[in-house]
Amino acid sequence: MKPVTQRVRMATIREVARYCDVSVATVSRVFNTPEIVSPETRQRIFDAAAEIGYLPNESARTLATKKSNMVGLIWDTDHRRPGWRHPFLQEILVTLKTALSAHGLHLLMLSHREPYLQAARRHNLDGVVIIDNGSQDPAVLALADAEIPCVALDLRRTGPTCTYVTSDNTGGATLAVQHLIDRGHRRIASITGPLQTAPAAERLTGFRAALAAAGLPIAADHMVESDFYLDGGHTAMLRLLASAPRPTAVFAAGDEMAIGAMRAARQAGLRIPDDIAIVGFDDIELAALVPPGLTTVAQDRAGFGTAAAEALVTMLQNAGQPPAPTVLPTTLIVRGST
Repeated sequence: MKPVTQRVRMATIREVARYCDVSVATVSRVFNTPEIVSPETRQRIFDAAAEIGYLPNESARTLATKKSNMVGLIWDTDHRRPGWRHPFLQEILVTLKTALSAHGLHLLMLSHREPYLQAARRHNLDGVVIIDNGSQDPAVLALADAEIPCVALDLRRTGPTCTYVTSDNTGGATLAVQHLIDRGHRRIASITGPLQTAPAAERLTGFRAALAAAGLPIAADHMVESDFYLDGGHTAMLRLLASAPRPTAVFAAGDEMAIGAMRAARQAGLRIPDDIAIVGFDDIELAALVPPGLTTVAQDRAGFGTAAAEALVTMLQNAGQPPAPTVLPTTLIVRGST
């Protein structure tokens, strides 16, 4: 005979209200629109719900409020691409999730197997965040033009309910190259990311602008396109070292590429920065740890996720009206590699 399992009774919203000596409406607001309840009351109700075992019925709540409290995330979900492991993108995801959670919103990864707009409507998503992979996927662009509140990261996309968050990529690259010029370098090369992505294209624009302003030539074989990753930077640096005359400095449009370039330079018997100087972009954690320390352009990593969440919440509170795009400042961090 099979053992009889006893069904555990779930606590009700009225029990939570009695436990906290507040109204049922207040408890409902905490789980539906938490931002309008004081932090102290909100935390007290959350603690009570956890203690007595109350969980709101998400399906019923969605039907009643027409809100799912779910935000879709469009990111490169193809396992054959390395986007998930890039440390800069990982930190954006963590800060985005944290900032959305503070407003009672949850992230749902959208699969590329279903049209994004269709998936967003099927799940009744409150909004969508797009992390650009440079694909210019028509499904992504259609979503940005739809009625669903949308925030794009590193993709300068606007629409009736769409805005974006990005870094000052052009200005940051200009800072990096000007630093190399100020250090006396005249043969400066560039390792770019994939030029179909906005960050890579904008950083190449900054590279060109700094050299043009200084009246320095741009040799065709001193510009190599890569992929934002270690091995790509290593391969690109080997190409640069084979050019004649060899560059005395390299601006890599991403820290992983810069670190890969440093490895290639050392393998070629070059000293950094005596024989060749290298600057990166991002300021990932590893940049400060690799000897002799990577000079780089720091992006506001935490700011990306926070700004995206705040823009989305603003749209949700204002009938989808998008706020102005956010361009985060960049800062040059000078270390031993220059």
